[in-house]
Amino acid sequence: MAKQVKLTAERREATGRSAIRKLKARGIVPAIVYGGKDKAQSLQVSRRDISLMLSHASGENILVELEIAGEKGSRMAMIQEIQHSPVGGDVLHVDFHAVSMDEKIEADVPLEAAGVANGVKNFGGLLEQSLRTLEVECLPRDLPDKVTVDVSALNIGDSIHVRDIHLPAGVASKTQPDLTAFSVLAPVVEEEPVAAVAEEAAAGPEVIKEKKEEGEAAAPAGAAKAAAPAAREKEAK
Repeated sequence: MAKQVKLTAERREATGRSAIRKLKARGIVPAIVYGGKDKAQSLQVSRRDISLMLSHASGENILVELEIAGEKGSRMAMIQEIQHSPVGGDVLHVDFHAVSMDEKIEADVPLEAAGVANGVKNFGGLLEQSLRTLEVECLPRDLPDKVTVDVSALNIGDSIHVRDIHLPAGVASKTQPDLTAFSVLAPVVEEEPVAAVAEEAAAGPEVIKEKKEEGEAAAPAGAAKAAAPAAREKEAK
Protein backbone atom coordinates (compact mmCIF):
# COMPACT_ATOMS: atom_id res chain seq x y z
CA MET A 1 0.00 0.00 0.00
CA ALA A 2 1.03 3.62 -0.47
CA LYS A 3 3.22 4.88 2.34
CA GLN A 4 1.37 7.08 4.85
CA VAL A 5 3.41 9.71 6.69
CA LYS A 6 2.86 12.71 8.92
CA LEU A 7 4.24 16.09 7.95
CA THR A 8 4.17 19.27 9.99
CA ALA A 9 3.32 22.43 8.07
CA GLU A 10 2.56 26.08 8.77
CA ARG A 11 0.25 28.52 7.09
CA ARG A 12 2.15 30.75 4.70
CA GLU A 13 1.47 34.45 4.48
CA ALA A 14 4.56 35.39 2.48
CA THR A 15 4.09 35.84 -1.25
CA GLY A 16 6.21 37.26 -4.04
CA ARG A 17 9.70 36.39 -5.20
CA SER A 18 11.52 38.34 -2.52
CA ALA A 19 9.55 36.69 0.30
CA ILE A 20 9.98 33.24 -1.21
CA ARG A 21 13.74 33.74 -1.51
CA LYS A 22 13.90 34.62 2.20
CA LEU A 23 11.96 31.46 3.07
CA LYS A 24 14.31 29.30 1.00
CA ALA A 25 17.33 30.93 2.65
CA ARG A 26 15.93 29.72 6.00
CA GLY A 27 15.53 26.16 4.72
CA ILE A 28 11.77 26.46 4.23
CA VAL A 29 9.90 25.21 1.16
CA PRO A 30 6.69 26.92 -0.04
CA ALA A 31 3.77 24.58 -0.65
CA ILE A 32 0.05 24.58 -1.41
CA VAL A 33 -2.78 22.16 -0.70
CA TYR A 34 -5.88 22.23 -2.87
CA GLY A 35 -8.82 20.03 -3.78
CA GLY A 36 -11.39 18.45 -1.54
CA LYS A 37 -14.07 20.42 0.28
CA ASP A 38 -11.78 23.08 1.72
CA LYS A 39 -10.30 26.05 -0.10
CA ALA A 40 -6.75 26.01 -1.41
CA GLN A 41 -4.31 26.89 1.34
CA SER A 42 -0.76 28.23 1.09
CA LEU A 43 1.67 26.38 3.35
CA GLN A 44 5.34 26.18 4.18
CA VAL A 45 7.26 23.08 5.28
CA SER A 46 10.80 22.34 6.40
CA ARG A 47 13.09 21.38 3.52
CA ARG A 48 14.75 18.85 5.81
CA ASP A 49 11.41 17.21 6.68
CA ILE A 50 10.18 17.00 3.08
CA SER A 51 13.55 15.69 1.84
CA LEU A 52 13.63 13.05 4.58
CA MET A 53 10.09 11.97 3.72
CA LEU A 54 10.93 11.60 0.03
CA SER A 55 14.12 9.66 0.73
CA HIS A 56 12.14 6.97 2.60
CA ALA A 57 9.35 6.72 0.02
CA SER A 58 9.14 3.35 -1.77
CA GLY A 59 6.98 4.65 -4.62
CA GLU A 60 5.66 7.76 -6.31
CA ASN A 61 2.35 7.82 -4.40
CA ILE A 62 2.69 9.13 -0.85
CA LEU A 63 -0.31 9.66 1.43
CA VAL A 64 0.47 12.61 3.70
CA GLU A 65 -1.27 13.58 6.92
CA LEU A 66 -0.68 17.33 7.09
CA GLU A 67 -0.59 18.64 10.65
CA ILE A 68 -0.98 22.39 10.18
CA ALA A 69 0.12 24.56 13.10
CA GLY A 70 -2.78 26.44 14.71
CA GLU A 71 -5.44 24.06 13.38
CA LYS A 72 -7.14 21.36 15.43
CA GLY A 73 -7.48 18.65 12.84
CA SER A 74 -5.21 17.42 10.08
CA ARG A 75 -5.69 17.24 6.32
CA MET A 76 -5.07 14.09 4.32
CA ALA A 77 -3.42 14.74 1.00
CA MET A 78 -1.27 13.20 -1.69
CA ILE A 79 1.77 14.76 -3.28
CA GLN A 80 0.65 16.02 -6.68
CA GLU A 81 3.84 17.65 -7.92
CA ILE A 82 7.31 18.49 -6.65
CA GLN A 83 9.51 21.12 -8.26
CA HIS A 84 13.25 20.51 -7.99
CA SER A 85 16.16 22.84 -8.60
CA PRO A 86 17.95 22.01 -11.89
CA VAL A 87 21.22 22.51 -10.01
CA GLY A 88 21.60 20.31 -6.95
CA GLY A 89 18.06 18.90 -7.06
CA ASP A 90 16.81 20.75 -3.96
CA VAL A 91 13.04 20.83 -3.43
CA LEU A 92 11.69 24.23 -4.50
CA HIS A 93 7.91 23.81 -4.20
CA VAL A 94 5.39 21.12 -3.31
CA ASP A 95 1.77 20.76 -4.47
CA PHE A 96 -0.51 18.65 -2.25
CA HIS A 97 -3.91 17.38 -3.38
CA ALA A 98 -6.38 16.96 -0.54
CA VAL A 99 -8.21 13.62 -0.36
CA SER A 100 -10.95 12.10 1.76
CA MET A 101 -10.30 8.68 3.27
CA ASP A 102 -13.83 7.51 2.41
CA GLU A 103 -13.81 8.70 -1.22
CA LYS A 104 -12.13 6.85 -4.08
CA ILE A 105 -9.25 8.45 -5.93
CA GLU A 106 -7.56 7.77 -9.27
CA ALA A 107 -3.80 7.51 -9.55
CA ASP A 108 -1.03 6.15 -11.80
CA VAL A 109 0.86 3.27 -10.18
CA PRO A 110 4.23 1.95 -11.45
CA LEU A 111 4.07 -1.44 -13.18
CA GLU A 112 6.98 -3.84 -12.65
CA ALA A 113 7.88 -7.33 -13.87
CA ALA A 114 8.87 -10.08 -11.45
CA GLY A 115 10.86 -13.19 -12.38
CA VAL A 116 12.54 -14.20 -15.64
CA ALA A 117 10.30 -15.26 -18.53
CA ASN A 118 10.82 -18.86 -19.67
CA GLY A 119 11.10 -17.68 -23.28
CA VAL A 120 13.95 -15.38 -22.27
CA LYS A 121 15.74 -17.80 -19.96
CA ASN A 122 15.66 -20.90 -22.15
CA PHE A 123 15.06 -19.71 -25.72
CA GLY A 124 16.88 -16.39 -25.96
CA GLY A 125 13.76 -14.27 -26.33
CA LEU A 126 13.36 -10.64 -25.32
CA LEU A 127 10.90 -9.37 -22.68
CA GLU A 128 9.15 -6.22 -23.87
CA GLN A 129 7.27 -3.98 -21.40
CA SER A 130 4.71 -1.85 -23.21
CA LEU A 131 3.16 -0.16 -20.12
CA ARG A 132 5.16 1.51 -17.37
CA THR A 133 2.22 2.62 -15.23
CA LEU A 134 -1.31 1.46 -14.54
CA GLU A 135 -4.15 3.86 -13.80
CA VAL A 136 -6.18 2.57 -10.85
CA GLU A 137 -9.15 3.62 -8.73
CA CYS A 138 -9.45 2.89 -5.01
CA LEU A 139 -9.74 4.39 -1.55
CA PRO A 140 -6.60 6.24 -0.44
CA ARG A 141 -5.77 3.60 2.18
CA ASP A 142 -5.85 0.84 -0.49
CA LEU A 143 -3.60 2.60 -3.02
CA PRO A 144 -0.61 0.37 -3.85
CA ASP A 145 2.81 1.99 -4.28
CA LYS A 146 3.40 -0.35 -7.26
CA VAL A 147 1.88 -3.32 -9.09
CA THR A 148 4.13 -6.36 -9.62
CA VAL A 149 3.39 -8.90 -12.36
CA ASP A 150 4.92 -12.40 -12.48
CA VAL A 151 6.21 -12.98 -16.04
CA SER A 152 8.11 -16.22 -15.43
CA ALA A 153 5.56 -18.41 -17.28
CA LEU A 154 5.74 -16.44 -20.52
CA ASN A 155 7.13 -18.23 -23.58
CA ILE A 156 8.06 -16.70 -26.93
CA GLY A 157 4.94 -15.15 -28.46
CA ASP A 158 3.05 -14.98 -25.13
CA SER A 159 1.64 -11.74 -23.72
CA ILE A 160 0.07 -10.38 -20.56
CA HIS A 161 -2.72 -7.88 -21.07
CA VAL A 162 -4.14 -5.41 -18.57
CA ARG A 163 -7.16 -7.67 -18.07
CA ASP A 164 -4.82 -10.48 -16.93
CA ILE A 165 -3.23 -8.46 -14.11
CA HIS A 166 -4.40 -9.36 -10.61
CA LEU A 167 -4.82 -6.29 -8.41
CA PRO A 168 -5.09 -6.07 -4.61
CA ALA A 169 -8.52 -6.10 -2.99
CA GLY A 170 -10.36 -2.81 -3.36
CA VAL A 171 -8.25 -1.71 -6.35
CA ALA A 172 -9.73 -1.51 -9.87
CA SER A 173 -7.94 -0.76 -13.12
CA LYS A 174 -8.97 2.24 -15.21
CA THR A 175 -6.57 1.39 -18.04
CA GLN A 176 -7.97 -0.11 -21.25
CA PRO A 177 -8.13 -3.89 -20.59
CA ASP A 178 -7.01 -4.98 -24.06
CA LEU A 179 -3.68 -3.14 -23.88
CA THR A 180 -0.56 -5.33 -23.77
CA ALA A 181 1.55 -4.88 -20.65
CA PHE A 182 4.28 -7.50 -21.21
CA SER A 183 5.24 -9.79 -24.09
CA VAL A 184 8.14 -12.05 -25.07
CA LEU A 185 9.58 -11.52 -28.54
CA ALA A 186 11.54 -14.04 -30.60
CA PRO A 187 15.33 -13.60 -30.69
CA VAL A 188 16.59 -11.33 -33.44
CA VAL A 189 18.58 -13.07 -36.22
CA GLU A 190 21.25 -10.85 -37.74
CA GLU A 191 21.28 -11.15 -41.53
CA GLU A 192 23.52 -8.22 -42.42
CA PRO A 193 26.84 -10.19 -42.59
CA VAL A 194 25.30 -12.72 -45.00
CA ALA A 195 24.00 -9.92 -47.21
CA ALA A 196 27.42 -8.28 -47.23
CA VAL A 197 29.11 -11.51 -48.35
CA ALA A 198 26.52 -11.92 -51.11
CA GLU A 199 27.17 -8.37 -52.33
CA GLU A 200 30.94 -8.97 -52.41
CA ALA A 201 30.45 -12.22 -54.33
CA ALA A 202 28.25 -10.45 -56.84
CA ALA A 203 30.79 -7.65 -57.28
CA GLY A 204 33.73 -10.06 -57.87
CA PRO A 205 33.04 -11.10 -61.50
CA GLU A 206 32.44 -7.46 -62.49
CA VAL A 207 35.95 -6.47 -61.33
CA ILE A 208 37.55 -9.42 -63.15
CA LYS A 209 35.61 -8.60 -66.30
CA GLU A 210 36.79 -5.01 -66.23
CA LYS A 211 40.43 -6.10 -65.97
CA LYS A 212 39.94 -8.52 -68.86
CA GLU A 213 38.44 -5.82 -71.02
CA GLU A 214 41.39 -3.59 -70.26
CA GLY A 215 43.79 -6.40 -71.35
CA GLU A 216 41.85 -6.94 -74.55
CA ALA A 217 42.00 -3.25 -75.31
CA ALA A 218 45.74 -3.16 -74.68
CA ALA A 219 46.53 -5.92 -77.25
CA PRO A 220 45.86 -3.85 -80.42
CA ALA A 221 47.94 -1.03 -79.03
CA GLY A 222 50.88 -3.42 -78.55
CA ALA A 223 50.47 -4.77 -82.08
CA ALA A 224 50.54 -1.23 -83.48
CA LYS A 225 53.82 -0.52 -81.69
CA ALA A 226 55.36 -3.71 -83.15
CA ALA A 227 54.16 -2.83 -86.67
CA ALA A 228 55.63 0.69 -86.65
CA PRO A 229 59.34 -0.34 -87.00
CA ALA A 230 58.48 -2.81 -89.77
CA ALA A 231 56.78 -0.04 -91.72
CA ARG A 232 59.79 2.24 -91.35
CA GLU A 233 62.16 -0.53 -92.64
CA LYS A 234 59.97 -1.00 -95.71
CA GLU A 235 60.02 2.70 -96.49
CA ALA A 236 63.86 2.75 -96.12
CA LYS A 237 64.18 -0.02 -98.70
